[in-house]
Amino acid sequence: MGRLRSRIQGEGSGRLRRAGVAARSPPRLGKPRQRSSERSRRDSACAAVAEGAVAVAAMEPAEPLNDLVSAEGRNRKAVLCQRCGSRVLQPGTALFSRRQLFLPSMRKKPALADGSNPDGDLLQEHWLVDDMFIFENVGFTKDVGNIKFLVCADCEIGPIGWHCLDDKNSFYVALERVSHE
Repeated sequence: MGRLRSRIQGEGSGRLRRAGVAARSPPRLGKPRQRSSERSRRDSACAAVAEGAVAVAAMEPAEPLNDLVSAEGRNRKAVLCQRCGSRVLQPGTALFSRRQLFLPSMRKKPALADGSNPDGDLLQEHWLVDDMFIFENVGFTKDVGNIKFLVCADCEIGPIGWHCLDDKNSFYVALERVSHE
């Protein structure tokens, strides 16, 4: 045993190796790689839900939106939770976007995560945020297929918005699901 210990210490590799036996690399942890068919199915699911996306920064905002959307297409007012009044976004941090997205009916976060209830609304007017750290106060549900729904982090009511996992830089907050101050 003394020779083996001195031999291991003499190698200086930090790994315990016996003479003549090569060390194996540790098993890979994490998610298994997706097959191309799974990946294309996930991509098409997001595309089917979000088909018809149009950024509206260059378009004229509709008449009732003039007090909410600036000339640059950004939010003029702070975005708040309808239920508890918690601030979700600061003024000037999101772009107005028209994109047809389906959001389930509003309820508490645990009920949203199972994705079993298909009733909801097809909404078209959203605030588009390109970085999740811009939010003042928002929570995310567990993955429902390839989508995470955005909820108020204080009262957990939602969904107030939508995020497709394939597009890391697009977070949508529905105008109908929030209030403005």
